[in-house]
Parts: sequence; structure tokens; C-alpha cells
Amino acid sequence: MQRVAIPGGEDLLIRSLLDRQQYYDPTGAAGRLGICSASWPLFGLLWPSSIQMARRLLRRPVRPEERILEIGCGLALPTLVGRRRGARVTASDRHPLARSFLETNASINKVSIIKYRHGQWGGDGAARARDAGAEPLSARYDLILGSDLLYDRNAPRELADFIDDHAESEAEVWIIDPNRGHRPAFVRHMEGVGFELAEQEHIEEAGAGPDGGAYKGRLLKFRRG
Repeated sequence: MQRVAIPGGEDLLIRSLLDRQQYYDPTGAAGRLGICSASWPLFGLLWPSSIQMARRLLRRPVRPEERILEIGCGLALPTLVGRRRGARVTASDRHPLARSFLETNASINKVSIIKYRHGQWGGDGAARARDAGAEPLSARYDLILGSDLLYDRNAPRELADFIDDHAESEAEVWIIDPNRGHRPAFVRHMEGVGFELAEQEHIEEAGAGPDGGAYKGRLLKFRRG
């Protein structure tokens, strides 16, 4: 259990995996979703970019009619922060255990029921979701959030297409990237689906990165319509 401090809000107690050596897929559910043993534990770790996103969502005024989607949510820290404030947030991930961890952490922190859907970019995510017995994303949203998702060279195109499939015609997208190197390609692909990069925030914070080092990254805010 980890205690996460969110400046300006209440601390969260988060159940997470111990480390990156964890792996448990006795039924092959993760394997059928394309999750290998090396990537299996990543959903269950608390990533610095997720903490940065949660802090920024905390400062955003709650808009009762706004529908928010967190993609690749993992432990869904931004979702928990937003939902605790009364925002209409749906969490999504492809990992078969993400929903269970979300429900546990929501209960620990006394956060009301959170909607969860299977969300996977690249390939036929809906078919894989049905195979795993999960309910796939089908709605469209006003604000889409994602933290540290540009981790390989295929991600910029696949992620932009996925966002296009689930964003309203008038929508905003927030992506926090810890300088992984695929940001320029992602911006180009987002422009290709009608989003403009409206704002960038350079983030640098001592002691907030992996293993207590400095965190460096950018918050990209896109708008369409």
C-alpha cells in the first residue's frame, strides 16, 4: 500500500504491485490481449506521470456535464482524484486486472462507483475485449487523459487513431509524456485527426521522478472543434 500526496487535495492510499518482477496469468487472459510477461506488471505500478496528471486534474474546475475518459489508466490515480471531486470520469485499460485494482482502491479511499471499460489501441481491441469477457469502450468523451503512453514507435499513430474514435467532435485531450522521444510524431498524427496542439507545459520537479530522481516531461493539451 502506498500513500500518495496530492497537493491541494486529500492523500490517497493506493494498492499497487510490489515491483516489476510480478507476473500471474494462469488462464492466459493477459496473453490473449497481447500482454507479455515483461509488460504484465506495468499497469500495477504507480508512475510519476500519473501523479503529475492527477495534480493537474485536481486544479481543473468540475463541469457537471463534461464526460472525462482516462486511457491506459493503470492504477487510475487521475480517475480517483477526479471522481472524488464529483467529475464524470470513466477509466479504461487493457489489462485484465486493472478493473479489480480500481475497485479496491476506490473502496479504500471511499470514492463512489467508477465506470470502467476495456480500452486498447492497435489491432482489434473490441474483439480482444470480448474474448476476455470485458466491456469495450463505445462512447465519446469531452476530455481524454493519458499519462506516459508514447512508449514505442507505433504508439503515436495508434494512440491518435484511438483518441479520434472516442473523442467528441469538440474535445480536449491532455497527454503527459516523460520525454520518451515520440512526442513530435504524436503531435503530427493528432493534427491528422483534427486536433491542434493548443498548449504545452514543461514539467520539471526534483525528487518526483523514478527512484527519487528529477521528473522531466511535458503536458500536451490538444483541442478540436
